[in-house]
Amino acid sequence: MIPAGFKGRATRLTDIDVARTARLIGAGEDEIRAVIEVETSGGGFDGQGRSKMLFEPHVFWRELGPGQKRATAEASGLAYQRWGSAPYPKDSYPRLALAMKVDTNAALRSASWGLGQILGGNHKAAGFATPGDMVEAFCHSEVAQLEAMISFIISEGLDDELRRHDWSAFARGYNGPGYATHGYHTKLAAAFKKWQGIPDTLAPAYPKIGLGSRGDAVRHAQQRLTTLGFDPRGVDGIFGANTRTSTIAFQKSAGLKQDGIIGPKTWPALLKEN
Repeated sequence: MIPAGFKGRATRLTDIDVARTARLIGAGEDEIRAVIEVETSGGGFDGQGRSKMLFEPHVFWRELGPGQKRATAEASGLAYQRWGSAPYPKDSYPRLALAMKVDTNAALRSASWGLGQILGGNHKAAGFATPGDMVEAFCHSEVAQLEAMISFIISEGLDDELRRHDWSAFARGYNGPGYATHGYHTKLAAAFKKWQGIPDTLAPAYPKIGLGSRGDAVRHAQQRLTTLGFDPRGVDGIFGANTRTSTIAFQKSAGLKQDGIIGPKTWPALLKEN
């Protein structure tokens, strides 16, 4: 169920989430961050903790089809045939709320959501049975938003274009035939170049951590161990005896060397989605 006011847990993305998700399509962090930056300036939630969203009246017009609902929406300024017929408001949620009174499903399908600005009508390509399911997940987690973006990229056959940095071809498939008018390809190229100049979180390999290690990498490892059922007795960013015991138990379950050290072989197994 979509939370009231579209305000869910609003769990933020971590750097390791980006690196892990990029590996799903053989891309690097820089490519993924470039897409996120161009689509939503780097964040999936707005200032009120809602999933970032843009309601598209021209899509709503198409989704409603001929009939009384379309006529009602047009009369209220909620739907029109051509993109650009009227300026978009700074906050699309009031407009969405009105559109949902006309037709909830069509309204959800007519908005772009989350980090990757996935159109609700593309929910299946993003891995969800209904647009409502997608919106609900997006209200709670930027990880869900990012994984949906990756699913959409794969579904549309754009992963190869992303890997080879063919920004024109990628933008054409991701943003539509009018991509050049809005300069999506040049924005993507510029964002990618910027991120290439910033060291990756896990480059050139996952950080090797063990007893005595401290910091975000330890915290992320503890979070993953907890999620997978290997409780390290707290997520504090300190690799102590309990974290080592949990790591060894996880390594045993994964058929890995049980040395209590999270390195190049343990990280991929730990970060793998079940």
